[in-house]
Amino acid sequence: MATALELTLTLVSDRRRLPDGDLPVRAAAAALAGVDWIQVREKDLGDRELARLAAAVVRAVQGTRTRVLVNGRPDVAVVVGAHGVQLPEAGLPVAGVKRSFPRLVVGASRHSVEGARQAEVDGADFVLLGPVFATPGKEHRPLGLEALAEAARLLRVPVHAIGGVSAETAGRAWSAGAGGLAAIRPFLEGDVASAVRSLRAATAAPRRPPAA
Repeated sequence: MATALELTLTLVSDRRRLPDGDLPVRAAAAALAGVDWIQVREKDLGDRELARLAAAVVRAVQGTRTRVLVNGRPDVAVVVGAHGVQLPEAGLPVAGVKRSFPRLVVGASRHSVEGARQAEVDGADFVLLGPVFATPGKEHRPLGLEALAEAARLLRVPVHAIGGVSAETAGRAWSAGAGGLAAIRPFLEGDVASAVRSLRAATAAPRRPPAA
């Protein structure tokens, strides 16, 4: 698990990228490898199917320090015993979810520094900011390291980077002040333990401010 000197690592799910589609099995492997959070993000599933899958992921990481977020659905998170919810920018309001589900950790996904600052004001426990780097299939243009560094400097809550995160880009996100890294491909399209080792190694050096 992450310490005060390490980035928090979050596996964002997409079961369709897995060769066998078995997300709970991958979640168990990720927990053993040292992933801190698993975000169950399966927007195509109906209520019952989402709850069933999220519950299986929660069971898969029991006995480890890995925690589970459910994307966009605090009600499902509570029912299955997940630790928190990740709220999309166009989703439920952070303040309302914090009031209605006070026991959940609430992460807010945002696409601008202004949005990140407002999420903190509204009570988010952390902000997932992105896409920081270019990533295939995303309509948003990458925000870049300057936006990440600005958000990390201005916010008191952790700012996690998403979008184009890899072993090649992780060190730059770390130097810019990211408190965490979230990714899909590195964790789902190869060996998850190797991905964790690579990301940890890339962020092991002391932070250096980004070049002007």
